[in-house]
Amino acid sequence: MQSRRSSMKPAADAIGRSVNNQRRLTEYQVIGRHLPTEANPTPKLYRMRIFAPNTVVAKSRFWYFLTQLRKVKKANGEIVSINVISEKRPTKVKNFGIWLRYDSRSGTHNMYKEFREMSRTEAVEALYQDMAARHRARFGSIHILKVVEIENADSIRRPYIKQLLSKNLKFPLPHRAANSKKVFAYSRPSTFA
Repeated sequence: MQSRRSSMKPAADAIGRSVNNQRRLTEYQVIGRHLPTEANPTPKLYRMRIFAPNTVVAKSRFWYFLTQLRKVKKANGEIVSINVISEKRPTKVKNFGIWLRYDSRSGTHNMYKEFREMSRTEAVEALYQDMAARHRARFGSIHILKVVEIENADSIRRPYIKQLLSKNLKFPLPHRAANSKKVFAYSRPSTFA
């Protein structure tokens, strides 16, 4: 007889995938517009940079934001193109400033946060983790307004990022295992001194 716990399916996150899979975000450029009409045969194009795990979620978020900002909805609009934006220098460590708005239990709040990561998508992933940890904010309640790479070290505001910018930055190396000298050891190796 199977136990009740093992027969249960794994919990799913807001997007519908299992929680065990790690969500990796991608930056998309989504361009859409209102459908052409007789009154307006060439409608304005609207472009957004959206961080989402896949194109389906990116399109959904695009329509969500566009209906709030302009009088266009999915029923009377179309997506012209959707492109993946890749990082130009993925091996360089960069500082990012992120402006966001999120809905908490008590209201809507604006925020500015700084992260030190290798790419824009990694900075946004760190933002979602940080907001979930500190404020219990879910993916759907966080609206990213702007992501900027901070080139100048003087422009950094947050002390937790400033402390990483010193020239003589050093980290401790705790629990360094001693290399054994002999080819064959007659006793079990111990890494504790």
